[in-house]
Amino acid sequence: MTEDMIKVSNLVKKFGDLVAVNDISFNVKKGEIFAFLGPNGAGKTTTIHMLVTLLKQNSGEVFIAGDSTLTSPKEVRKKIGIVFQDPSLDTYLTAYENLYIHGGIYGYEKSKINEKIDEILDFVELKEFKDKVVKTFSGGMERRMEIAKALMHEPDILFLDEPTIGLDPNTRDHVWKYIMRMKEEKNMTIFLTTHYMDEAELLADRIAIIDHGKIIALDTPEKLKKIVGKDIIYLKFLEKRECPKEDFIDYCKELPDGRIEIGVENAGEALPKIFEMASRINASIVEVTYKKPTLSDVFIHLTGREIRDTADKSNTAFASRRRRRHR
Repeated sequence: MTEDMIKVSNLVKKFGDLVAVNDISFNVKKGEIFAFLGPNGAGKTTTIHMLVTLLKQNSGEVFIAGDSTLTSPKEVRKKIGIVFQDPSLDTYLTAYENLYIHGGIYGYEKSKINEKIDEILDFVELKEFKDKVVKTFSGGMERRMEIAKALMHEPDILFLDEPTIGLDPNTRDHVWKYIMRMKEEKNMTIFLTTHYMDEAELLADRIAIIDHGKIIALDTPEKLKKIVGKDIIYLKFLEKRECPKEDFIDYCKELPDGRIEIGVENAGEALPKIFEMASRINASIVEVTYKKPTLSDVFIHLTGREIRDTADKSNTAFASRRRRRHR
């Protein structure tokens, strides 16, 4: 039986009257990449902060590699590595100095720490920048350094909170490569939060979709997409119409933006029948699109809205924080 590295039961976190995390339960297996996917404010970071012992829950239980976050927080911290959204490096020190200090905190002997630093910097392809001051690094290099720092003590579980926020597409690809290498080469258990659909779908073995503090779906990417059927058709009529009832329609749902979402077995076969139906009921179709289901469609289907991609705002905030730290 595969070992549970993370086990969460009925977890609740409140801030005054706000219920940030609302009675969630899940488990993460050894060697699994598990993703929390949801919009900003959904409760992703609050959850990760409880899992790494930075916040105490109001109720519920969390076990990390068998240890309780409430009764054995020190043991939990020995077993985890963390890459936060906010930069945690000392930008006035070199890459080597940052890792040397971090390794010392975890009790590395001086005779072994240099070898370990070289190994980790080689893994994230920064060995040639070992003696460079971190404030001269690009945003992507800093994120790779954050990963290097989190790996210094060889954790059982790596937590990544929005690991590619603020990065350009090419640098995101590089970070994704390192995440997949950590699973393949080190059999590392990885828990990541993200609001990027493509990131979750590419990296995760299983995905928990979280919204307003609750997990609304949890499964593999392929099984999640099956929630909305094999093909999806989006219709918009000239005048407001209710969902049509036809034998070839698996399900139908009215969306807040006025469109109608229809799940069908085969869009190519269903479209002529839809136009025939529209003619029969004297309804004018002004817009029609169809496609294979994506995780975005799953989120729309479950919540009635799209994940608000605040990447531009987040990128600006991340860059602003980085500039302030460098100054």
